[in-house]
Amino acid sequence: MDFFGEAWQYILVFLMGAVPWIEIAAVIPLGILAGLNPVLTGTMAFLGNLATVYGLVVFFDKIRQWRAAKKEALGKPNKKSDRAIALWNKYGLPGLSLLGPLLIGSHIAIFIAIVFGAKKHLALIWMTISLALWSLVFTLASMYGVDWFQSFRG
Repeated sequence: MDFFGEAWQYILVFLMGAVPWIEIAAVIPLGILAGLNPVLTGTMAFLGNLATVYGLVVFFDKIRQWRAAKKEALGKPNKKSDRAIALWNKYGLPGLSLLGPLLIGSHIAIFIAIVFGAKKHLALIWMTISLALWSLVFTLASMYGVDWFQSFRG
């Protein structure tokens, strides 16, 4: 296959990785089953998913800034809510980020984190770690799974 035909396949992997509910869990195995290079497939799916997650965080951060400015005009913040947010950032964010892409999708997970008041930079760090980890897991599982099934075919 020529370079441009193959490049379009990886661009498609990137774009499909960016689509909510398709994401890395489906794109990586399908790309590897289609015969694409596992490392490039995993990398492109990871980058596609991460790009839309980052875009989502920036979008919701702008909305949160607008809401905070509106709240500030109405009154001062509550100490209980500040403490709850601090606890959420310390304990809830890592769990949601690590399990979210597998259970509910990375886009919904990052949305929930931002709505619950997670700090933008922490949410992005944890989601980046999570997506990198899951991309590696799905890439390795797909590579070895395809090899394993092909060994039965002879």
